[in-house]
Amino acid sequence: MAALTLAPEQQWLEQGRALLLRGELPDALAVFTAAAARYPTSGEVLVGLAGLCWHMHQHTRAETLLRDWLREHPDDVAATFLLVQFLRDQGRLQAAAQVMRQLFEQGRHDVDTVIQAVEMLDGYGCAQDAAAICEAEIAAGSNDPRVHAYAGMLGIQLGEFARAREHYIYALSHSTEAVDWNIPIGLASLQHYRDSSHPDFALFRDILNSPRLSDESRTTTLFALGKAHDDIADYAQAANYLREANARAHAAGPWSRKQWKRSIEGRLAAKPYSFVLPAVTDWMPVFIVGVPRSGTTLLTELIARHPLVRNRGELGWLQTLAQQLSRVPRDRREPFEAAAARYEAQLRQDDSEARWFIDKQPLNLLYVDLIMALWPNARIIHCQRHARDTALSLWSQSFQDAAHDYAYDFDDIAAVIRGCRRLMAHWCERYPNAIRTVHYEEWVKAPEDAITELTGWLGLPPDKGTSPMPQGQGIRTASAWQARQPVHTRSNGRWRDYAGYLPDLLRIPEFG
Repeated sequence: MAALTLAPEQQWLEQGRALLLRGELPDALAVFTAAAARYPTSGEVLVGLAGLCWHMHQHTRAETLLRDWLREHPDDVAATFLLVQFLRDQGRLQAAAQVMRQLFEQGRHDVDTVIQAVEMLDGYGCAQDAAAICEAEIAAGSNDPRVHAYAGMLGIQLGEFARAREHYIYALSHSTEAVDWNIPIGLASLQHYRDSSHPDFALFRDILNSPRLSDESRTTTLFALGKAHDDIADYAQAANYLREANARAHAAGPWSRKQWKRSIEGRLAAKPYSFVLPAVTDWMPVFIVGVPRSGTTLLTELIARHPLVRNRGELGWLQTLAQQLSRVPRDRREPFEAAAARYEAQLRQDDSEARWFIDKQPLNLLYVDLIMALWPNARIIHCQRHARDTALSLWSQSFQDAAHDYAYDFDDIAAVIRGCRRLMAHWCERYPNAIRTVHYEEWVKAPEDAITELTGWLGLPPDKGTSPMPQGQGIRTASAWQARQPVHTRSNGRWRDYAGYLPDLLRIPEFG
């Protein structure tokens, strides 16, 4: 410290960072605190000090430092982004979105900052706030096609399909690179085509004929054409496009069937946790699980129309916590208590007085034993659908998540369905009172009766109203369009339309 007395600001920063890298946190904090006093107008020093305070679990001090700084410097991008990250870590998503939007209320920023903010908010599930930033930038005169492409993607999540199409078409007409931004599959997902005269059919074929088209974009455009032909009941042509798309996707992202089977066997053989944390009393975690494309999104949206329920979408936090806890002895309670608290913050957040909160990540079914150890009063709704319909729906989708690379091969899909069925049978035997299985083919015939029964099982009071989907609620799955349509039974037995074109599909047993 004495040697730094007359040193320039950069030397203070370098010394503080060096101490941090060596793990000498108290000394690093002393250096950054002194530097902040010596250079009170330095945003770089302030951000460094706040980040270190957060790292040392001095959360209140870190937040206070950043908020005080932003009160005087409201256009500081680095400080804003750091505070947004801190708030998100605490599950305070509404506060995080408010801080981010305040940055852009101060004036325009460069497009890279806009995109970074939009990606961050979208990743946090704040689609409405991300879309507002995009629309404000466009209204201010931005002609950057990337902003329009993001606005289109967010429009689909929010159910603003006509506006989403306008943004996508703008992006395609103003950038030769736009075809590589998943726009064809986005256009195909925001409507149900009625006949082949729709301009998208010609658009998708023209894109396929582009000599500069990347391999990945060719694959997703083939998926888009397959979906378009499926909409108009041209199943032969749809099968051709989808077969080529899946072959390309399968080759690009190999998935290990052997590793999947080993993971299922490991979970079946694992003993229950040696302890159970106390049940929470003022709220209830609800998990809606099942093989993807088995109706989880639609069922969640219907249940979440109850005013005391909040849908958090597919959080992904449980998998992260499970991976972290797998390195901890199962008889140590403290890490599990910390994990439960961290997940609770992300599930409950700061935007609702609801008491039932849904995490609808389908493959949370892999972690039912952990769920029941952390929250013994949790409720798990298991969605099950005819195996061939599920397989066809998976095979027809272009997934952006490598976790779903199994979806491009029918044998891999069959292995996933079989593994999930075995595991859920195991969980149902172990936790019979916590799990309710619903069959897609049955509940879509009488959805109101099914939802009434499920909400009663969840302990929800009767809701006499017919609440619509909450305003601004985004759907980030491939079901963004379908989940907003009236419930129907037309998808029951849909696999039969393809039986003559996809012999591989028939190898999947008709279980479930």
